[in-house]
Amino acid sequence: MTSLAAVILAGGRSSRMGRDKALISVGEETLIQRTCRIALQCTDRVYVVTPWPDRYRPAVPNTVGFIAEDPSPGQAGTFQGPLIALVTALSVLQAKSEQLPDWVLALACDMPNLSAAVLTTWRDQLDDLELQYLAYLPKCQQRWEPLCGFYRIAALEPLEQYADTGGRSLQTWLNQQAIALITTIDEAMFANVNTPGDLAEWQKTKDS
Repeated sequence: MTSLAAVILAGGRSSRMGRDKALISVGEETLIQRTCRIALQCTDRVYVVTPWPDRYRPAVPNTVGFIAEDPSPGQAGTFQGPLIALVTALSVLQAKSEQLPDWVLALACDMPNLSAAVLTTWRDQLDDLELQYLAYLPKCQQRWEPLCGFYRIAALEPLEQYADTGGRSLQTWLNQQAIALITTIDEAMFANVNTPGDLAEWQKTKDS
């Protein structure tokens, strides 16, 4: 059976929200707590990728680990975006040779409609994918959803090569690779909350 780890990216500055969106309450949980809980239903190896592990440690289960992001070179307090965070996570996991996963589930921390049932269904399809595919991802409105799907650990090398040329767009990189498309989707699952308006709209949908 495919071995799987999960990484939750929580390195954004939440500038449009005006406060740390990972710690916003959605029902009885914060977003990061909810995302960790769902990830743990897919695999018992879950890591939060963030520059601020001390901030989130009290909010997540003790079984969840942390992978630290480094600041941009020469720019203290700024970070390099989701592609570099994913490269960092895959690199750390690859170094754990005794527990090397075949695949890594990558999740954003700000998606309140994530479904463990859907993610585990997708997970159970990984064994059927041909080796040529470096990722298994859905699309929404003709764009990849790069932080709601699966990457082979072998994706690290081509991601590093792209990053070394200055590339920072996951969309651009994915469009250059062999990616298996997840076709059975509910686009509502990909809703994220970047602004107070997004949060209010999600709350309205939830209450309706």
